[in-house]
Amino acid sequence: MSMTKRRTFLAGMSGAAILPAAAELPAGKILPTIKLGDKQVTRLIAGGNPIAGFSHSTQRLTELMLRYFTVERTTEFILHCEEEGITTWQCSYQLVGRDALRAARERGSRIQYICLTADRPNIKFQDVLDTKPIAIVHHGSDTDRLMRAGQPGKIQDFVKKIHDAGLPAGISTHNPDYLARIEDSGWDNDFYMACCYNLTRPSEEIRARMGDDLLGETYLASDPAKMLARVRQVRKPCLAFKILAAGRLCNNKASVEKAFQFAYANIKPADGTIVGMFPILSDEVREDADLARKYAKLG
Repeated sequence: MSMTKRRTFLAGMSGAAILPAAAELPAGKILPTIKLGDKQVTRLIAGGNPIAGFSHSTQRLTELMLRYFTVERTTEFILHCEEEGITTWQCSYQLVGRDALRAARERGSRIQYICLTADRPNIKFQDVLDTKPIAIVHHGSDTDRLMRAGQPGKIQDFVKKIHDAGLPAGISTHNPDYLARIEDSGWDNDFYMACCYNLTRPSEEIRARMGDDLLGETYLASDPAKMLARVRQVRKPCLAFKILAAGRLCNNKASVEKAFQFAYANIKPADGTIVGMFPILSDEVREDADLARKYAKLG
C-alpha cells in the first residue's frame, strides 16, 4: 500500500481527514519555499488580520470580518490554504485562531503556525507556546512604540524569552528606519516581518507632511519601495506584509497582480510575503496562491 493510500485508509479508520504533504500535492499546487529556522515555509504565508478583525479600514468592515470568521469558517480557511499549497499561517494570538488551529489539526492539518504577539497583560506566554508555533514574532505596533520611546531593551528581552522557549524569534515593524537600526545593531532575532506601509507614524509627522490630521491610517504610495529597499539590505530573512495595502489595492485583478509582482520582484530570494485573505466574495486563497506561483519562483 502506498504511503498516500495508507494515510487515507488510516484517516477513514480514525474519522479524521489527513491532508496531503506538500510533496504529495499536484505539481500545479506547489509553491516555492524559504527557510525560517529549521522549517521550510512557503513564500506566500496566509495572514491572520481578517480573522482577528483587524480590517485597518472601517468599524463596519471589522465587524463583518469578525462575524464571518467563526471558529468553523477559520478551520475551513486553514484547511483550504493547505489544499492550495500554502504551508504556513501567521496570526496574532487570539481565541478564534487558537480554537480553529486546534480543530484543523484534529482534522489532519499540518499547517505551520507563526504567532505574532508581545508582552501584554491579557496574554500569557505559556498560552502562546501551547499553540505549538514554529516561530514567535514581536508585534510591530509594540516594536514601533518601544523604539519611539527609547526602550529597545524590552524588545530584546522578548526575543530572548522566545529563544529560551527553543523557538526562532522574529521582530515586526512598520518603520524602515527601525528595521535598518535593529539590523545594524546586530540584534539576536532570526528574521523580520516588514510592513510595506508605515502605519505607526506619529500624528505630528503626519500633520507636518499633510498639513492636517487624517481620518484613519496613512497609506502613502511611496512607502512600499522604501521598506522593500531596506528589506533587500538586511541579511536576515524578511516577511513582507500588507503588500495589498489592507485591501486598498484590491479594486480589480490587475491591481492585485501588480502588487504581487512588485513585492516578489523587490524582496530577496530568502524572503516571503504574508497576505491576509477574506474569501467572502471570491476564493482569495486560490487567487493569491496562483499569483504567488506565478511571481514567487526562485532561480
